[in-house]
Amino acid sequence: MLKDPKILILTANYGNGHIQVAKTLEQSLHKMGINNVKVSDLISESHPIMAEITRYLYLKSFSIGKQFYRLFYYSVDKMSNKRIMNLYLKLGHRKLNQLVREINPDIIINTFPISVVPEYRTRTGVFIPTFNVLTDFCLHRVWVHKNIDKYYVSCDDVKEKLTMLNIHPALVKVTGIPIRPQFEEKMETVDLYKKYNLDPNKKTLLIATGAHGVLKNVKDLCESFFTRDDMQIVVVCGNNQSLKDELEPLQYIHPDRIKVFGYVERIDELFRICSCMITKPGGITLSEAAALKVPLILYKPVPGQERENADLFAAKGAAVVINKLEKVQETVNDLFNHPEKMEKMKMSIAELYRPNAADTILQDILNEAEMLLDSSLKGSVNY
Repeated sequence: MLKDPKILILTANYGNGHIQVAKTLEQSLHKMGINNVKVSDLISESHPIMAEITRYLYLKSFSIGKQFYRLFYYSVDKMSNKRIMNLYLKLGHRKLNQLVREINPDIIINTFPISVVPEYRTRTGVFIPTFNVLTDFCLHRVWVHKNIDKYYVSCDDVKEKLTMLNIHPALVKVTGIPIRPQFEEKMETVDLYKKYNLDPNKKTLLIATGAHGVLKNVKDLCESFFTRDDMQIVVVCGNNQSLKDELEPLQYIHPDRIKVFGYVERIDELFRICSCMITKPGGITLSEAAALKVPLILYKPVPGQERENADLFAAKGAAVVINKLEKVQETVNDLFNHPEKMEKMKMSIAELYRPNAADTILQDILNEAEMLLDSSLKGSVNY
């Protein structure tokens, strides 16, 4: 294994997942005694104004811009080998060159498909072992490049899609997606009900709106369940203060039926005590739910990676996908009234969980990088 390697982790702040995976990998490296680690949001650091605009458009895609995002996502997927991609292939080159000169990394890890990174090898002739850690249960072609030395993916389905694009199977490792370590801890749940002021004798429906609180129709969802005396609702609004403000009057009127929170640092604790969860199908959220065997209702997935994530989980029997508000209450009631269906979903989602993904990925990267660097010194690596 490389001695005291210098590692550059590149990511981007579109949604919370890419950044979160980068931080999880960084923390795991520190636990391994590797401290020379730099995490960079390359696009924001290279083009801050453009990054701010595109992040705004990305968040709008969850509401008014769904069809625009669908067109963008699938058009880029099809145009990956055309001239229009040349701009994206150059995006961030100057900043990346600066980072490489400052850090002189032995390894580069991508948690976002930044094509300038593998292109750097072609443009400069500088060989740095480069690895992609995919953060969804689907594949977009922008992740694929001849200069990526190995891919780490969520499931066998993604590996199969990569091999269909002529990536050698030996260059793809199914590891799962890195998740925060607290989701993999063993924990007693008795005291958690008291901590969150919940009744352990009631069924608990968790509505997780995402880090940016982008889940729609949340107030209507909550009100639709007030007819059940055996249910309590927990809503996590993330950083969406306006949503929290909208829901807090419901909590005031129905204190025994609904609890409203903003951002919750230890949201794994709520995952552990909920009966099922309504949420958006981001790759990280799905992986965290799989780790704790939480039955999922995936509500109104946005076309693109969300929809593809949702379709895979539904096909595996690990989730129910719903696009109409009126179907949510019916589905939740059906699950709560038929515990055997919930148990079957728990078993199905558990099969998608791969433990200790971060450690598995990093151990493999360190081994692969050492072999690649040895080969490059012997002149057997093709640039």
